[in-house]
Amino acid sequence: MSLDNSKDPAGQFCGRTRREFLWEAGAGFTSLALGGLLGQNFFAGQSLAADGLHSYASPLAPNPAMIAAKAKSVIFLFMYGGPSHVDTFDYKPKLYPLDGQNIEVKTFGRGGHRKTGRVVGPKWNFKPYGECGKYVSDLFPNVGSMVDDISFIHSMTADSPLHGSAMLMMNSGKVFSGAPCLGSWANYGLGSLNENLPGFVVMLDKTGGPISGAKNWSSGYMPAQYQGTVLRSEGVPILDLEPGQLLGGGVQRSVLDHLRAENEIHAAARVGNPDLAARIANYELAYQMQSSAPEAVDIDAEDEETKSLYGIDRGKTADFGRKCLMARRLVERGVRFIQIYSGGNHDDNNWDAHGDLKFNHDKHAGATDLPIAGLLKDLKRRGLLDETLVIWGGEFGRQPTAEYAHLTGRDHNSYGFTMWMAGGGVKGGTSIGSTDELGAEAVDKPLHVKNLHATVLQLMGLDPNRLSFFHAGLEEKLVGVEGAQPIWDAIA
Repeated sequence: MSLDNSKDPAGQFCGRTRREFLWEAGAGFTSLALGGLLGQNFFAGQSLAADGLHSYASPLAPNPAMIAAKAKSVIFLFMYGGPSHVDTFDYKPKLYPLDGQNIEVKTFGRGGHRKTGRVVGPKWNFKPYGECGKYVSDLFPNVGSMVDDISFIHSMTADSPLHGSAMLMMNSGKVFSGAPCLGSWANYGLGSLNENLPGFVVMLDKTGGPISGAKNWSSGYMPAQYQGTVLRSEGVPILDLEPGQLLGGGVQRSVLDHLRAENEIHAAARVGNPDLAARIANYELAYQMQSSAPEAVDIDAEDEETKSLYGIDRGKTADFGRKCLMARRLVERGVRFIQIYSGGNHDDNNWDAHGDLKFNHDKHAGATDLPIAGLLKDLKRRGLLDETLVIWGGEFGRQPTAEYAHLTGRDHNSYGFTMWMAGGGVKGGTSIGSTDELGAEAVDKPLHVKNLHATVLQLMGLDPNRLSFFHAGLEEKLVGVEGAQPIWDAIA
């Protein structure tokens, strides 16, 4: 049937048919998606790599480890805003009697450089846990029960005390945007363990995303297939994957089915066109996710005891608990890197406690303590903790002194703070490095964010000082061109 009624001189209709219109719209762009829907074997049989000689290989195909690997997957529990180390896991008994006193102490936060300040004593008590006797704040009694599986790093340092640049550094190793994130490096180096789900998944806080937004899970100068995919804990897990939304721009699944039925397809790829190959691979992954993602995050399939373990049956812990349980299900299905954010938006919607420290940390620790412990326990009982590296921490810590004259909030502190790791080849029941007696700065075994990144890559079987990506004339590395050593004391 014609789309218009114009005739040629011979009196024949010359308008396009609907089929021709669909085919030619967008220069045949719909055929790219169809090539992906027909599967990797169909595509690989018609295309070659960029050199024109070898068969095309998916950029997400599994790669052999560079060195012996201890972890297959990573779950990064990101406490956005900067939790106070001296109120959580870095016990400083000398801070208690100094509460309210003005002392000399070097600090640098959003309030600038200072030499004196009013001490804020910890608002929670600490007590020892586990066989290792690790002192943990009353904020985290459930995590405290798992200390024998955890390695605490008390001497972390970063280059910036400001959220935006510090977030980028913790995620990508650089304070400026444009660099690939840790999850992107892991998938670039090792490939994906599955063909139906993203290799790098991000779950945001219900109040919104962190400052700098998608830059925190960007693939930077790497191809887009290595970037993080935002997954929601309620409703449709991944946006635009409902039937009829798969390709966007009005291209409906029924159209693709019709084209396939009529066999109206161009060659799915051109020889020596890796960019086109990558685009088709992305469409194929999207199609696979359409059916696989809903099942992967269907926590209704879990028994009630497991849901309770994560705190899903309690209002305060339900949201973060769902995400932690989803993370375990994704690990079981081969997702390489999962990042879960606690805290979003601004002010007390995240861990950025500038005003009322007790209100802020009670809120966020109360929402995450039980789910985090549940995640560790569940992974351990299923035999997954040994091959799953769990990381906890924020972009920096907090100062031992108050930011304002009459409030209890603490300013940012990148001079020394705490992060911890568990599972995946980590030496549990250990504490590495220390800050001074006030928690103001790292003094024993100072470690940089790059050392943390090097440790993660090392545990995943990637040599942090050899893994590189050629960009702008340099063999770029996550740990920088100068390199960095893993935290050997944390590795079992």
